[in-house]
Amino acid sequence: MTSTNLTENLLSKLQILPLQKQQQVLDSLENEELLTNVSPAELQALAAVSLAPDQQTRLSDLLVRNAEVTISPEETVILDQLLAQVDQLNILKARAKYTLQYLAQSISA
Repeated sequence: MTSTNLTENLLSKLQILPLQKQQQVLDSLENEELLTNVSPAELQALAAVSLAPDQQTRLSDLLVRNAEVTISPEETVILDQLLAQVDQLNILKARAKYTLQYLAQSISA
């Protein structure tokens, strides 16, 4: 499906919603960083998520060994994968915190 077809499809579906719901959808689309359809409790859990203890231990070990240049090529791949995982977790945590802040401001406004 092309982006034009996708846009047309979304617009046609949006038009059948009540006006208030249309506005909510448009507001969330304007801010794509918001995690919509996630409860505040789930957002709190996401904001606090971290690597599993065994992965954190492995990451720490690989980082030390990488700094000492005693890491194998296979371990370098694992290190890169763990670092990518940490990056994705940090993005998810930031989006969850941002959404919580947005919701708190919406309630107080």
